Amino acid sequence: MKKLMDAIRISSLILISSAMLAAQSITISGKVTDFDSGEDLPGVNVILKGTSTGVTTDLYGEYLIEVPSLKGVLVFTYIGMEKKEVAIKGRSVIDVQLKADVAQLSEVVVTGSPVRNFFSQRKAASYEGDQVYFMEDTESSYHQPNTEDYEGLDENTFQEATQNPLSTFSIDVDAASYSNMRRFINSGQNPPKDAVRIEEMINYFNYDYKQPTGQDSFSINTEVAPAPWNEKHQLVHIGLQGKVIPTENLPASNLVFLLDVSGSMFAQNKLPLLKSGLKMLVEQLREEDKVSIVVYAGAAGCVLPPTSGKEKDKINEALQNLQAGGSTAGGAGIELAYKIAKENFMKEGNNRIILATDGDFNVGASSNEAMEDLIEKKRKEGVFLTVLGFGMGNYKDSKMEILADKGNGNYAYIDNILEAKKVLVNEFGGTLFTIAKDVKIQVEFNPANVTAYRLIGYENRKLNNEDFNNDKKDAGELGSGHTVTALYEIIPKGVDSYFKPIDDLKYQKNEPKTEKVTYGDELLTIKFRYKAPDEEVSQLIVKTVENTITALDKTSDNFRWSAAVATYGMLLKDSDYIENGDYKLVTDLAKGAKGKDENGYRIEFIKLVESSSMMAKN
Repeated sequence: MKKLMDAIRISSLILISSAMLAAQSITISGKVTDFDSGEDLPGVNVILKGTSTGVTTDLYGEYLIEVPSLKGVLVFTYIGMEKKEVAIKGRSVIDVQLKADVAQLSEVVVTGSPVRNFFSQRKAASYEGDQVYFMEDTESSYHQPNTEDYEGLDENTFQEATQNPLSTFSIDVDAASYSNMRRFINSGQNPPKDAVRIEEMINYFNYDYKQPTGQDSFSINTEVAPAPWNEKHQLVHIGLQGKVIPTENLPASNLVFLLDVSGSMFAQNKLPLLKSGLKMLVEQLREEDKVSIVVYAGAAGCVLPPTSGKEKDKINEALQNLQAGGSTAGGAGIELAYKIAKENFMKEGNNRIILATDGDFNVGASSNEAMEDLIEKKRKEGVFLTVLGFGMGNYKDSKMEILADKGNGNYAYIDNILEAKKVLVNEFGGTLFTIAKDVKIQVEFNPANVTAYRLIGYENRKLNNEDFNNDKKDAGELGSGHTVTALYEIIPKGVDSYFKPIDDLKYQKNEPKTEKVTYGDELLTIKFRYKAPDEEVSQLIVKTVENTITALDKTSDNFRWSAAVATYGMLLKDSDYIENGDYKLVTDLAKGAKGKDENGYRIEFIKLVESSSMMAKN
């Protein structure tokens, strides 16, 4: 009898041990590289066959994936590369090389087409139709309606310098368009044209500008060279560098996490990614910082009262307990978040709401117009707004941009954990700490040297010329250490270009004869106006740019990199002004201007351009 009991006990232990082993996840790591070049491949999809478990490789081609056992098959897929299946066979490290498969690109079918609609008196573009997702276990697909919204933007045209010598716009440090575009390219699709905002693509990257000196909060850096896509024209590069404030000197923060936990946030790339990203942010907080958490679904509620940054476990536990479900009462959530931010307002501190959502509001105040009115009222309370976008399929880019624009804030799209790290850790100060608000730029062109000009991007940031001196007019914000870059394409005086907006006048001269005598050989004058975060009177910086043209190959990495990104954006938008620009030009410029690239963002850009080039050939 004793032997029987012992046998039963041993069998039970074996079964329990087996169950425990089965319940424990096992981590497999590895690196994915290009078979031909040996270069790292970021953005490769790594999926456990027969399941929905999957990850993407980081900027160095590395991945970590948790699997239930050391059995099964990993499937590696990447646009333009052959799909590869690798049996695990008990290994915990699996390195893979992928071979190019150009033929694969001809099989990519994008369902759905851009359909324009109108809402809230704003022209907008909806990318409607069906989006196809492939499941590795059945080799079949299911369809999910695609209701993504993007504001329709008409590309800036050339302005005649004699008739319209002033160009005025609000600065923009948002970078959401770039990471959203990347998401499309990595899935084998070209993004909708209205999803491409060239200034946000340019400003996704940091530039090596001179730091401000003395009491100045900003430095202005300029270069002029031939436009790479049209050698008859010139390209003016304007770079702003904000003063870097060391983390230990940053003011205390009153942060309110406003989190969308509605049913539309259930997907792995939404609420789970959101929680992982915010946990990284929490690790940056200090004892003097405070965090509150407000959530909204069918209704809004506070799940964490103001809590010191020292109590990281408590904050992370509140984040971990969040679950998705219900409708989306975004307006109610915004009202509650601002109420809590105001109740805990730090007079000398950083008061900010961090809104994380897919933008799909459907209960209460939800239209773009209603959201705009609500945020405009709330920003007067001295609370800034950061908007973090997540997900795909129902993503409401147009609404997210409005919220950030009208809420004295910034806007980023988080498509993977590395982007979350970039925004919330690497660029912590720039994302969360404003050093200047209502930042505006006005450029006056000298018609003695400029026939016409056009601002590249910033289509929805243009201001009336009289708004520049109006301190009541809202404009953009700049964070600690932020760089902002703007490009102008110029038709020089005397150049015969069919892009000239008007012919020379017959009955009057296009410019006074004395201008060159009076102003020497000036090309343009830049006026830069901004306010300190807690002030309502603006400060002015003025810089004159001489008509000195540098050969393209003698320009800085800053110039050539921004030119490469601008050319890529023009190609994606099918710009009327692209002329001789192509993917080879973009690649050549980018490779020659990559610089140090410590985080690998520029290598990733070059890979995206190569993917777009292959798609364009098929």
